[in-house]
This record gives sequence, structure tokens and C-alpha cells, in this order.
Amino acid sequence: MTIALMSHDRKKELMVQFCTAYSGILAKHTVCATSATGRLVEEATGLKVHLFLPGGQGGAQQIGARIAYNEIDMVLLFADPQVEPEDADLHYIIQTCDQYNVPCGTNVATAEMLILGLDRGDLDWRSVLNPNSTPFTL
Repeated sequence: MTIALMSHDRKKELMVQFCTAYSGILAKHTVCATSATGRLVEEATGLKVHLFLPGGQGGAQQIGARIAYNEIDMVLLFADPQVEPEDADLHYIIQTCDQYNVPCGTNVATAEMLILGLDRGDLDWRSVLNPNSTPFTL
């Protein structure tokens, strides 16, 4: 499965801590992220992370396009509740996940449920949804 990581600036350290705690599970899957978040996760965990552009400079659109093409199976987007509610990237990713039935966790509580469900096999239905789908090339 392919997991996309995104986080607002004030949530990047939390994302790193989360990925460190669950690096054993994440290592079994393809991980991609917007550039700043991905670099921090890579450095802290040693995981191979495919880096997209920064979120505000097109990275959110790159991830959104891959969601639409069924190339991303889960999004972990740690959102800062104090960021302007009109954050277009945040709304775009959440709306795209909703449109294409891609699980999306926007805080540690939902992310933990998703990652543990992934490890248990609860998200195997993503493979059934599109059996010919292959992750994008890194």
C-alpha cells in the first residue's frame, strides 16, 4: 500500500514522532510525503520516503492527483487547527480522499487507528477496489 504524509508546520514534529513509533509498519509499505515533512521523517526513521514538492508549492496537488489515479491508499495529514480554516490544500486533500474513498487521518488518534488497521489487514479492500493498480514508480 502507498501512504502519503503531510503536516502543517506546527505538526511536523508530531508526524516525526508518529512515524518513529510506527516505523516497523510503515517500512512494509511505500511512503511518500511533501518535501519538508518527508525529509524530517526520513532523517528520523531511516525510512525511504518519496518526496513531492512542498505542500503549498504543488505537493498537495501532486498527492491529490495520485489519489485520483488510485495510486495512494491512505493519507495521514496532521492538520494544525489554528491554521486558517480556508486552507485550500487541506480542503483539497480531504475532499479528494472523500471523493475517491481513500482513508484520511487528520490527527494522531485517527492516524493510529488507520495504521493499526493497515497492519491488521483492515485496509486490504483497497487492493480489491482496483486489483490492477500499482504504486507509482519512485
